[in-house]
Amino acid sequence: MKKFSLRVILLFTAIILLAACGNANKGNTSGSEESKGNGDSGKKTEDLLVKIQDEGKLTIGTEGTYPPFTFHDDKGELTGFDVEIAREIAKRLGVEPVFLETQWDAIFAGLDSKRFDMIANQVGIREDRIEKYDFSEPYISSSAVLITNTSNKDVTSFEDIKGLKSAQSLTSNYADTARSYEAEIVGVEGFNQAIELINSKRVDVTINDNLSFLDFMKHKPDAPVQIVATADDVSQSGLMFRKGNETLVNEVNKALNAMIEDGTYLKISEKWFGEDVLN
Repeated sequence: MKKFSLRVILLFTAIILLAACGNANKGNTSGSEESKGNGDSGKKTEDLLVKIQDEGKLTIGTEGTYPPFTFHDDKGELTGFDVEIAREIAKRLGVEPVFLETQWDAIFAGLDSKRFDMIANQVGIREDRIEKYDFSEPYISSSAVLITNTSNKDVTSFEDIKGLKSAQSLTSNYADTARSYEAEIVGVEGFNQAIELINSKRVDVTINDNLSFLDFMKHKPDAPVQIVATADDVSQSGLMFRKGNETLVNEVNKALNAMIEDGTYLKISEKWFGEDVLN
């Protein structure tokens, strides 16, 4: 009887231990699946380069109102330095360039909302943008200039614009420069509108890109505008992307470097500016 009781007790104990082990293993398995589930619960990061190659198109945000970088010619076709650079990059990626035109003040939001994959619009590379976006290697170097009506006799330096009306695209580098000199900002959609306001004397000045001014004067040499000051520092521009798309940025950089090495970049640059605008 004692032996039988002992066997029952031992058997019962073994059953309890097996059950406990089974529960422990079940708990461990559950934990492993949960960890795996957490890793996959968020949306898997999509490789934008792969998506672009699969769909066969690169969507590009640009103004279309900013000559000579991005604008419409006499036939109404989108053209310009940035447009040609972007088209050549798309060609080297083996995809079709699809341009989506957007006003400057909305262009970053368009990139944020994934309306396009890349911005080609002479976007200045600066610290606050680098914190949120990725840039290609620089493909333009230029200086900011202070432009006035030719009748102006009082403004000869950036310091002179304090309290004056300055026509600027509100979120541009040049608007920030005008604010730093305490000018009153008058919002415009692009370079041409800023020049029109100066011509009509509805604003006093604009701070803008030297390359844009030279191109404008090449087409309208009698326009009553002039450069009265040039900034000492040279700014650089790059193609802009959302963060987290390193493979796309790397491929674009490869395409840019190849364009520079084989002379394609210089050919485009000389067509629009008569010189190499990278160096």
